[in-house]
Amino acid sequence: MCEFLKRNLNEFKEFAVKGNVIDMAVGIIIGAAFGSVVNSAVNDVIMPPLGALLGKVDFSNLYWIVYNPTAETHFASLQAATDAGVVTINYGAFINTLISFTMVAFAVFILVKGINKVKAATEKKAAEDAAETTKQCPRCFSSIDIKATKCPHCTADI
Repeated sequence: MCEFLKRNLNEFKEFAVKGNVIDMAVGIIIGAAFGSVVNSAVNDVIMPPLGALLGKVDFSNLYWIVYNPTAETHFASLQAATDAGVVTINYGAFINTLISFTMVAFAVFILVKGINKVKAATEKKAAEDAAETTKQCPRCFSSIDIKATKCPHCTADI
């Protein structure tokens, strides 16, 4: 058991030292910060004008009453209904969350698309560089150095 624990601890140390854990932690922290920025953009920038265009609707206060233990039928806000003990379905908050999710998903899509473009360009450049430093042996069709005068695979003169 001790050997098993020691081996796994060593593997974990290698994993952590390679930077995987640190990279993951940085990604999570940046992702959380980005989520906060997107939520603020939705709640403070996008939804107020959208609500104004739709007749001064505050999406964060849109809800359906599921159960109302009070005699009151109308509440000034979602918070007032919640304070009165009313059970609600908060579909306005859900709409805000859907918009936030869409914005994050689109931003991630653009990021991945950009990374893939850079990756493809890098791979293309590497392939071009490799093509310039090698040639094909006319006898055995092996890839050999462009400066070679004799194939190291079949010993043919080039």
